[in-house]
Amino acid sequence: MLRSRPVLLLIDVQEGFYSPEWGERNNLDAEKHMLTLLQAWRRQDYPVIHVQHASGNPNSPLHPSSKGFQFKEGFGPQEDEYLIRKHVNSCFIGTELDSYLKANGYDTLILIGLTTNHCVSTTARMAGNLGYRTYVVNDATACFDCMSYDGKTRLPAEDVHTFALSSLHEEFATVVSTKETLQVLQTFQYAQNHN
Repeated sequence: MLRSRPVLLLIDVQEGFYSPEWGERNNLDAEKHMLTLLQAWRRQDYPVIHVQHASGNPNSPLHPSSKGFQFKEGFGPQEDEYLIRKHVNSCFIGTELDSYLKANGYDTLILIGLTTNHCVSTTARMAGNLGYRTYVVNDATACFDCMSYDGKTRLPAEDVHTFALSSLHEEFATVVSTKETLQVLQTFQYAQNHN
């Protein structure tokens, strides 16, 4: 059972990830699921944290000087939704995320965004190690094809996605679907309303 109002952590849904240079991507419906969850959180006035990657590489599509630094349309923060900018894979490194969560008594994180095997995975691992109850929504994340470490094999995005989630599940986080997340959210709302 959830212990605090769950925080939706929306990671790096930025225009730079929609450049063809990234290659083939899996889960083309991920944004639809992300928006479904974002709208559900907003309806209940639950906490939403937007994370924006600010690359230090001036040639990166995620560098602040690039148009790719901007959030994809429909995914930017509204009103009092919290914004964090990071420079590395983890949302916890070099940011105020941990102190902000602790100061507000938040202990449950729902992770969605890009990309499954990089910033989502790294953040989930740290969140688990820091003691947060952490969930990663499998159909609200996505990644790209990846070359093996030895440069010999191109790994399909869906395989990379599945392996990344499998490495997290029941060790650093619990992997769930959008549907499961919404069901748990309804249960949590009911419990809050009847206490």
